[in-house]
This record gives sequence, structure tokens and C-alpha cells, in this order.
Amino acid sequence: MVEMQLSRIVIRESSDHQAIYLRECGGQREFRIVIGIFEAMAIDRRIRERSTPRPMTHDLLANVVRALDAHLDRVVISELRDNTFYARLVLRRDPEDGSPDEEGQTIDVDARPSDAISLAVHLDAPIFVDESVLQAVITE
Repeated sequence: MVEMQLSRIVIRESSDHQAIYLRECGGQREFRIVIGIFEAMAIDRRIRERSTPRPMTHDLLANVVRALDAHLDRVVISELRDNTFYARLVLRRDPEDGSPDEEGQTIDVDARPSDAISLAVHLDAPIFVDESVLQAVITE
């Protein structure tokens, strides 16, 4: 797994397809993921620290994660199949007894990369990409 960071968002209001770019932390590899306008705006709003009067979908999901006494451990872009990226959320719940020696329960949740990255931005969680995905997109 390679840790990545959101390097830029390209929003074109005249198009249904927006783009986010992930760049390798401490490296040069970068690639683009095409996302929808709503996800792009949610990410952009969070980066610019702009709030909305009521929770948007990604705010809601972040609130649910916190309400369940869990945290987003990481987002993983795990696969590229038929030109579609696949991702998962890795949530971690603290042990019931609060013991610092225990790791707690890990929960994997299937997600679209755009939603997963938006949630990672909302909850300040790291983003990882499987090396096989990087190899596929960088050599295209």
C-alpha cells in the first residue's frame, strides 16, 4: 500500500465529470479519478472550511462514524477493474473495556472512491492506494 494525498481538485461546473488528483506522499506518482459534481463540491467545501446550515451526506456519514464510537482508520483504493476504481473504508472501533493494549474491532466497508476520499477529508484520515492500482494507472 502506498500512502497518497489529495493534491488538487478540478471543478468544471459545465460538466458532470470532475476530477481529483492523488499524489504519492514523498514521491512523484500522481493520478486522476473522475468524480461527480456533488462529491467534488463536498471535498472542496471541506478543504476550504466552508460549512452548510445542515449536514450534507458526507457530514452525516462522518457524524454516524463518530456516534458509533469509531474512527476512520484509513481509506484504501484497492482495485481498478474495467476502468472503475474500487475503494473501502477501514473503520476501527475502540475496545469495549477501553484497554489501550487492545486494537479494537476493524470494519471494512465497500465505498466509491469519491465518497471514501470525501470522508477521509472530513475525518482527516489517510488515503492509501494498492501498488497494483498505481502500476495500472501510471503505465496507461
